[in-house]
Amino acid sequence: MEIDNPTTEKPAIALPEKPNFQPLKAHEISDGQVQFRKVTVPQHRYTPLKKSWMEIYNPIYEQMKIDVRMNLKKRRVELKTRHDTPDISNLQKCADFVHAFMLGFDVCDAVALLRLDELYVDSFEIKDVKTLRGEHLSRAIGRLSGKGGKTKFAIENATKTRIVIADSKIHILGSFSNIKVARDSLCSLILGSPAGKVYSKLRAVTARLAEMF
Repeated sequence: MEIDNPTTEKPAIALPEKPNFQPLKAHEISDGQVQFRKVTVPQHRYTPLKKSWMEIYNPIYEQMKIDVRMNLKKRRVELKTRHDTPDISNLQKCADFVHAFMLGFDVCDAVALLRLDELYVDSFEIKDVKTLRGEHLSRAIGRLSGKGGKTKFAIENATKTRIVIADSKIHILGSFSNIKVARDSLCSLILGSPAGKVYSKLRAVTARLAEMF
């Protein structure tokens, strides 16, 4: 005896709609708390900062949406996020930009830190490479710069970096791989290699880098 079991269709269960969350804003990521950064102004960069203040202020305030002010009493530049800051990382980018200017880079070079993610500032001292004193140190600094800054400019153009030589401290702005090439060239000059030998090695390395990319 066959028994027919009519299939009873179950009512379709209505699933809730997929939530559509809007991206969090900078002040919401930090639970509504304002984020701060402070960059100390060295004594010798106070006058250049006053002259270039508007060139520094405009990209930070208008493009990166970060509040910035100069604290005259404590001699430091203070930065903080706003409610309309699009990205929380903008604050650190602006702090790096101001810090690069304090190290001695031009505004037109340092502003690249705001627009490109793969740029860094690397600093080292001559004594980290070789302990030099007196006239030996002066000659090493002279080899790094070259006559009229020729050697420094050649390394900058070949490696697409920017170099600041401030007494015995050296600061390099550029991408990671380019900084490494520039630093190796500068270290060779500090150790006493003649400029011609460093140029030829630099040409070979930069040609190899150009083939890679």
